[in-house]
Amino acid sequence: MLDVRRMQVLRAVVRSGSVTGAATVLGYTPSAVSQQIATLEKEAGTVLLERVGRGVRPTPAAVLLTEHADTLARQVAEAEAALADLLAGRTGQLAVRYFATAGAHLVAPAVARLRTAHPGIRIDLKLTADPEDALTDVRQGHADLALLVTKAGRPDGDLRLLHLLDDPYLAVLPRGHRLAGRPSVRLKDLADEPFVGSEWPGPCLDAQLDACAAAGFRPHFAVHSEDYVTAQGFVAAGLGVSLIPRLGLGSPHPNVVVRPVDDPAPTRTIEAATRETAPPQPALDAFIDALKKAAPTAPAGMRPTDRAKGGGRQG
Repeated sequence: MLDVRRMQVLRAVVRSGSVTGAATVLGYTPSAVSQQIATLEKEAGTVLLERVGRGVRPTPAAVLLTEHADTLARQVAEAEAALADLLAGRTGQLAVRYFATAGAHLVAPAVARLRTAHPGIRIDLKLTADPEDALTDVRQGHADLALLVTKAGRPDGDLRLLHLLDDPYLAVLPRGHRLAGRPSVRLKDLADEPFVGSEWPGPCLDAQLDACAAAGFRPHFAVHSEDYVTAQGFVAAGLGVSLIPRLGLGSPHPNVVVRPVDDPAPTRTIEAATRETAPPQPALDAFIDALKKAAPTAPAGMRPTDRAKGGGRQG
């Protein structure tokens, strides 16, 4: 088998026209260069250099090997440049799992920011409704990062969780409701109201229930919709009130009003999950940085005329 390093020595000899010239270029002794060429001739099974005066002339076999050595040198240089780009975070490929409402307000601006700063990074995005599916993909290496709503005290020793955003729930009330004229609503003032469910069982619903428990009551759900748009429609029809996260609010319904909630304010925590044992990945670090910068741009607060939309199992 031909030795690639000896082919590069031959390339230097052919380019310089002499063993001495190649030794100067390579930083070797002329004796070392001659030994490398002699070994390469044994590997090739043919003579590679013909002595001509004080120099050498390449045989056809040497010319052929030199051409391939040029190609190999170019490919190695390209590989080194590509590796440098990867290690610097200028290139890379990421698989990201996200849930619906995080997509519009976190993922989309983060991807746009990343494409501007690092156009060589490719991102494979996949919407997942079930957070456990997203976490399984991360654990098994099918995804590099998953966005999810987490619950306090969740034992995820094999995952690294990065806090991105606290997403408060807002009260969605029928237009004309007795509390609609207030600038904000105390959660306990909703204790006797029929509720329209907006969440599937899980950490999002738990955030509502925990806050209601802290306010001294458990909500009575008259309707279960598990969808922000549908919940808004039920509220507009006068079937109850609802709590919808800030990131889930968007297109208005003409017959609802939205108010901030306090004392206490139900809040869901949005975090990014990566593998604890994953090796350093500059492209992933760049995307996480883009997510952090996108998080403060999420809707900061809702005016009385703002409305609700969107959602899913983890909306």
